[in-house]
Amino acid sequence: MMQTALIISTALSWAALLALGAICLALVRQVGILYERMMPAGALMIDKGPAVGTLAPSFELMDLAGRAVKVGGMSAGGRNTLVFFLSPTCPVCKKLLPLLPSIQSRETPTDIVLASDGDITEHAAFYRKTGLAQFPYVLSQELGLAYQIGKLPYAVLLDDEGRVRAKGLVNTREHLESLFEAKERGVASLQEFVHGESHGHAPHAQHESHA
Repeated sequence: MMQTALIISTALSWAALLALGAICLALVRQVGILYERMMPAGALMIDKGPAVGTLAPSFELMDLAGRAVKVGGMSAGGRNTLVFFLSPTCPVCKKLLPLLPSIQSRETPTDIVLASDGDITEHAAFYRKTGLAQFPYVLSQELGLAYQIGKLPYAVLLDDEGRVRAKGLVNTREHLESLFEAKERGVASLQEFVHGESHGHAPHAQHESHA
């Protein structure tokens, strides 16, 4: 009698374990489906500043190391320029900065310019800590105003002709890479591309201004 009860108890335990496993598999599948539906659409483009496809304003600046830096306008060698707007007090900026060298090596040919404004002493100390001396670091209130930067971190991708090809708030590596993806696909942003795909038609190509 005791042996029979033990067998029944063991069988029930195995049944409960199998049911729990099936439930876990179902949950994993649902999480995967939910992730696909909510996949990041790239950097969030705020409709301010120079529009995608238009010529960006050109700036002749000096960086914290005393180097001349040109932001906008024609570039030599067909190079893109990624302008990364940051602040020493921005925690997300600090998280993304170490990713910039690998972004640059992957998305060649691309120059990266770090940009901010404010007290030069604070920025110089922050610049030393980043270990990113290979990237020019400019302080220019006019540059931030030209792109109407309101939130950080923010990035703008310019092509070799000085045209804005993509821009937006960047909180992850994927957001940064989405700027280059948008340029390759000829769309203003990946949100536009995803929206077009979901509605069964191709998104509109960028409108270029020859002004």
